[in-house]
Amino acid sequence: MTGKLYLCATPIGNLEDITYRVLKTLKEADLIAAEDTRHSIKLLNHFDIKTPMTSYHEYNKVEKAKYLVEKMAEGTNIALITDAGTPGISDPGEELVRQCYEAGIPVTSLPGPAACITALTMSGLPTRRFCFEAFLPAEKSDKKERQRILEELKKETRTMIVYEAPHHLVATLEDLYGALGNRKITICRELTKKFESAFQTTFEEALAHYETEEPKGECVIVIAGKPVEEIREEEIRAWEEMPIEEHMEHYLSQGMDKKEAMKAVAKDRGISKRDVYQQLL
Repeated sequence: MTGKLYLCATPIGNLEDITYRVLKTLKEADLIAAEDTRHSIKLLNHFDIKTPMTSYHEYNKVEKAKYLVEKMAEGTNIALITDAGTPGISDPGEELVRQCYEAGIPVTSLPGPAACITALTMSGLPTRRFCFEAFLPAEKSDKKERQRILEELKKETRTMIVYEAPHHLVATLEDLYGALGNRKITICRELTKKFESAFQTTFEEALAHYETEEPKGECVIVIAGKPVEEIREEEIRAWEEMPIEEHMEHYLSQGMDKKEAMKAVAKDRGISKRDVYQQLL
C-alpha cells in the first residue's frame, strides 16, 4: 500500500490553536516535512512530538517533492507543515500536492489556522466573496508583474486580502492606494498573538498614521472591493463616449443581427431600444 500526504495546519501565533487531530497525525506520521526545521522543532518540542523531520521549502520544492513522493509510494506516511498556518497557502506545499496527484498518492488536508481567513473574518468588511493575493510580487525584482496585478485589482469587486511584512508595508499601501483609490481597509497584525490588532481605516488615513508610527509585526491587509455600481457607471460612460454607430458595429461584427445589436447597445448605455433607433436615424 502507498503512504499518504497529510497537510497539517499549524498555529500562526497562539500554540493553543493547534487541533487534536493535527497533534495525533504529527505523532503517528512516519516523517514530517517542514518548511523550516529550525522553526518547527520548537513546535514539536512544545508538544513532545518525536517524529523525524526533513526540510521542504521554496528552494528545494521540486526535487524534494520527487523524493517525498517516492517515499510515499513505498508506504511512508508524511505530514507536511509550514512555518505557520495551512500548507499550500502562499507556500511551496502546492507543488508537493500536485506531484502527489500525478503519482496517485492520496492527499488529505487537516483544517486549522490560516492568516487570510482569520484576518478576513475580523476585518469588518464583506466576507461572502473575497480573493486572496498573498504577497504582491517584489517591487524591485518583479515590478512589471506587480503592476500587472495592481491593474487587475482595479475593478475587483470582491474583498481582497494581501500579506505584507512590516518593512514593506508603507510601500505596498502606497502602490495599492495609487491603483485602487482611497478604499476602506483593515490592517490586521500579529494575529492570535499578545499584541494582535485590527486597524480599521482607509489608505489615506493609514499612510498618514505610518508617517509617525513604525509598522510592526506581520500584516494582513483586507481591502474593500470596488462597488459594482461604480463599475457600471464607468462602463456606461465608456460606451457613451463611443459613437453609437461604432457601438452598433461592435456587435454586428460579432454576428448579431440588427435587432440583437440594438438590444445589446441599449443595455450597455442604460437606454431603451427606441432611443438607440432614434439616434441611428
